[in-house]
Amino acid sequence: MIALINATIVLPDHYIRDGVLLMQDGRIVDFGEQNKVVVPSGAEVIDARGAYVGPGLIDIHTHAGGAHYFHENPQAAAEHHLKSGTTSLLPALAYWMNEAEYLTAISLIRAEMGHGSGRTIRGLYMEGPFLNPKYGAERENLPWPEVVAPGQYERLVAAAGSLAKVWCVAPERRGVEGFVRYIHERYPEALFSVAHSEAEPWQIELFIPLGLRLATHHTNATGTIQRYPECRGVCVDETVNYNDDITAEIISDSRGIHVDPYMQRLIRKIKGRDRLILISDATAHGGPVPKEGDYAGVTDLNFDYAGEIAGSKLTLSAACGNFIKHTGAGLCDAFCHASRNPARLLGWTDRGEIRRGAVADLVIVDAFMTVQQVFLDGEPLERIARN
Repeated sequence: MIALINATIVLPDHYIRDGVLLMQDGRIVDFGEQNKVVVPSGAEVIDARGAYVGPGLIDIHTHAGGAHYFHENPQAAAEHHLKSGTTSLLPALAYWMNEAEYLTAISLIRAEMGHGSGRTIRGLYMEGPFLNPKYGAERENLPWPEVVAPGQYERLVAAAGSLAKVWCVAPERRGVEGFVRYIHERYPEALFSVAHSEAEPWQIELFIPLGLRLATHHTNATGTIQRYPECRGVCVDETVNYNDDITAEIISDSRGIHVDPYMQRLIRKIKGRDRLILISDATAHGGPVPKEGDYAGVTDLNFDYAGEIAGSKLTLSAACGNFIKHTGAGLCDAFCHASRNPARLLGWTDRGEIRRGAVADLVIVDAFMTVQQVFLDGEPLERIARN
């Protein structure tokens, strides 16, 4: 048994100061105030020295870790995120892949799950293939047909199977409804996300009964429709904000480039604690960082060779720290956005918050989510690395 003492335990709506947390056999056994939890004789004691102890982070949308894409080196990518406190994640496979590349990536990632740092991989986030080619990086020469039709996607869906937890779609694509219904009939637990889209409200809301519950990197790679001069139309962002059934992903980089800090505060005000998820959307794009203009000196974004933003260099803990600084949110909310909410969205009842019986995936952090120590299945990360 391991006992964390002198911990500030982070729960969804409050802290436990001078807390103790006990974990054994990969699970949280007990926690509470120091004078109410007995540390058994013989337990290994780790002093948190007043730091914050929260649930391990869950990144549902990340293409890469450090210099490694998940579809090329899943272990190295997962290890990069694990060191920064992400104990569960969904590797994202992008829309610019052709069928053969998708199938190879799925096979490789599936083989690496369950051992090493691949233990943190708990499914796939399919960012494509049927998105709007007008939006997003690397959008030239996309390999999938303009009109979605049977015969194009069956092998991909079969290969991904139940491993695909989220499928991203642009609801305005011709024929995409058939694709969504095909998946929903075979894998009813799969969720859908509106992504890289300029769909109108009715097109998005059509898919809510079929499992559309998410908005991919909200306010990024979305269009708007203007029917009347000088009158703003209603499109993806407004539909996501309006619908309580849809949870919004946010990329919070250090300078608020993906999502302006004011917009982050607005989305937080609209979506509240429960319907906002922080993501890294990390990539390993190698385009040069602009030396002039608005992007000059940016350290946590990636760019394609056309000079456009192509994801981030973020870890989820860094995104949480940025979100705290940009919005004034506290750690309780940050852990909800980066752990509890993604777990709830995906139906993972054994993780995402600190409670008795939950998986002992934990992080020790400071007030701005700088990670001091990570526990995976109740074991300190440094011990796992040695073994």
